Formats: sequence, structure tokens, C-alpha cells
Amino acid sequence: MAITNPAQFIQQVRAEVSKIVWPGRREVVLTTVMVFIMAALTALFFSLVDLGIRSGLNGLFGLF
Repeated sequence: MAITNPAQFIQQVRAEVSKIVWPGRREVVLTTVMVFIMAALTALFFSLVDLGIRSGLNGLFGLF
């Protein structure tokens, strides 16, 4: 691995940063909404699974 001086390093960093494609406002809003929707669906799913397991265990322990 070659050792570069600080000026070359800064030049390389600027070259790499110029290659970045930043998302637009619409894309950021859409992905944020999708994250919230998926989080809500995941919470609902695990709540229903928890309710089912709890009901099953209560029914099972009610037999004893």
C-alpha cells in the first residue's frame, strides 16, 4: 500500500465525494414513509403472535 501525502489524500477524497449521487427530497420522503409502514406492520405482526402465544399458554395452564 502506497503512502500518500495529505494533499493527495484530500484530492482523492474530493474525487470520491464528487461521485456520490445524493437522493432527492421525494426519494427520501418515500423511503421514510416505507420504513414507518414496515415498522408498523412488523409491530402488528409480533403483537398478534404474542397474543396467540399468550392465549395458548393461558388455555394450556387453565387445564391444570
